[in-house]
Amino acid sequence: MRAAIQQAVEAARSRDAGALDDLLTPDFVMPDSRFDRRRLLGLLRVARLRNEKVSVLLGPVDVEMRGERIVATFTVTLGGGGRLIPERLGVYRVESAWREEGGDWLCYSARWKRTL
Repeated sequence: MRAAIQQAVEAARSRDAGALDDLLTPDFVMPDSRFDRRRLLGLLRVARLRNEKVSVLLGPVDVEMRGERIVATFTVTLGGGGRLIPERLGVYRVESAWREEGGDWLCYSARWKRTL
């Protein structure tokens, strides 16, 4: 599952919506966010088309088993370089929920709160 989080970071850095989509369940939700699955993937697609830089720095990942599912919490520092993604987006505390499907860990929910 930690490998899946690192793959998500790499997908964001490379603005690869398809690679990120492969890590999300069909019912993926982002409660308390203006983003949903479609908007999140759309943001990466537009960033790629505009050739905008996306900077992602992943902090330590804490993992908690909850039955057959995992909740992973971590900090992520996001930044960019362009109009779509501001130069300094900030530091966020992320709580993501994962479940195993077909041998792969997929994210079905993510929440984040800006800390800086």
